[in-house]
Amino acid sequence: MKPKAINYDASFEKQWLKYLRKLSAKEKEQLKERLSIFKEDAFDKRLKTHRLKGNLKEYHAFSISFSDRIVFRLLDDEEILFIQIGSHDICY
Repeated sequence: MKPKAINYDASFEKQWLKYLRKLSAKEKEQLKERLSIFKEDAFDKRLKTHRLKGNLKEYHAFSISFSDRIVFRLLDDEEILFIQIGSHDICY
């Protein structure tokens, strides 16, 4: 599924800026690559996109790296809302 639009809430923007400051140049390049793949197909197998369970069952997540994820929600009309970014422990 190719998303028509990717949106984010105000709290995600703050998390995003904080997350970016921690990354090395190599990690930033990997993040850029993962986002590029996501924009073409949100469920590309390389991203390991999956539906969450329990209280987060309305959300999905995809892998940026071994330990880092972006949690998102599918909205109507193939729009996506980014909710959370960070390590597995932070996101879940």
